[in-house]
Amino acid sequence: METVDILLLGSGGREHALLLKLAESPRAGRIWVAPGNGGMCHLAQPAELDPCSPAQVAAFAKEHGVGLVVIGPEAPLVGGVADAVRAEGIAVFGPSASAARMEGSKEFAKQVMVRAGVPTAAYRSFTDERSCSDYVKALAGPCVVKADGLAGGKGVIVAQTTEQALEGVRECFLGSFGDAGSTVVVEEMLEGPECSLLALTDGSTLVPLATSQDHKRALDGDKGPNTGGMGVYSPVPILLDGEHERMVQIMQRVVDQLRADGISYSGCLYGGFMLTKEGPKVLEFNARFGDPETQVVLPRMKADLVECFLACDNGTLSEDMVSWDDDWAVSVVLTSAGYPGSYERGKVIRGVEDAGSLDGVTVYHAGTRLSKDGSLVTDGGRVLAVTAQAETFEDARNLAYQACDRISFEGKTYRHDIGIKAIRGRDRL
Repeated sequence: METVDILLLGSGGREHALLLKLAESPRAGRIWVAPGNGGMCHLAQPAELDPCSPAQVAAFAKEHGVGLVVIGPEAPLVGGVADAVRAEGIAVFGPSASAARMEGSKEFAKQVMVRAGVPTAAYRSFTDERSCSDYVKALAGPCVVKADGLAGGKGVIVAQTTEQALEGVRECFLGSFGDAGSTVVVEEMLEGPECSLLALTDGSTLVPLATSQDHKRALDGDKGPNTGGMGVYSPVPILLDGEHERMVQIMQRVVDQLRADGISYSGCLYGGFMLTKEGPKVLEFNARFGDPETQVVLPRMKADLVECFLACDNGTLSEDMVSWDDDWAVSVVLTSAGYPGSYERGKVIRGVEDAGSLDGVTVYHAGTRLSKDGSLVTDGGRVLAVTAQAETFEDARNLAYQACDRISFEGKTYRHDIGIKAIRGRDRL
């Protein structure tokens, strides 16, 4: 079997999970990573390049005989890295810049959804603060204010009051989210539990992955500011009959609509859904694997990830390439004190190997690095994702928290209620 050398872009827990799954493939050859983190260096060699530079990534891949480039984060995708790599005739997992606008522009994504006729929140978009503020005042109630562009998962303001919404509008237009806030989308507020569905696609065939449910708020009880994700579990037991099938149909219609618009979408399409009383409605689309959703989806996935990713690129994806085990997976994210605000770096981390020695536990590195003396230290807000698999949901959850207790670093913070929603059931959410 011919092996394929791989270049993986990214440095988060998502990329660590991708790396481990890619390395399992009998087709995986040498693996480079750019920039990587403190837990990825044992399986991959660092590549000295800017992962957001199309020219640098394409040149490195060509020079080193890379047969597959895997793009983890959204910024390189929106910046056209996939296009530059494909122009060199090299396989790449990740959509083109035009397709990645499904995440790079909320307004663009909404327009695609409207053309595809899929259920989503009613919205309007604005390019000036006064008109936007006037519209929010006219709504006179709860709404969601979103910076149109990429804002690291933080450009969404869920406003229960008009005052909160107006503050969100000011934040966007004052430049709190950089150029991402030059256009602002205001949506109606949907009600219900959230559910994430990732899917692989080659631009025609769509293969859904397992469902998952993230916990975005920083504090227990879904309080505090939005974050990149504080914990997640898979699968989602609160789905009602027909909801999963409906979500898959919605995502297929979006892929078909993009193709009709002249845009072939290949890679991972991430659908964020609200399970409303009227059925699943789209909150947002992302153009890549979710973080931390990947850390519970991939461990349950039975597939040759290299083969799947190559098939996405060359148009040969099929449903029989992916199957699932029956385990439950729960992941708890350990963060630096102060996250998602300011936080300190360089705190020594202990106990990762001890936690990982528990049967069914994998510790995925995110904001970590190796210091000059070889110590593992914190280097970001979300430091580690501690994932546990077990035959029952309760066992997986208990095992994840048991593993968390074995890890220590100054300022370690985390939510203590990851997965409680699943235990309570749909009628108590």
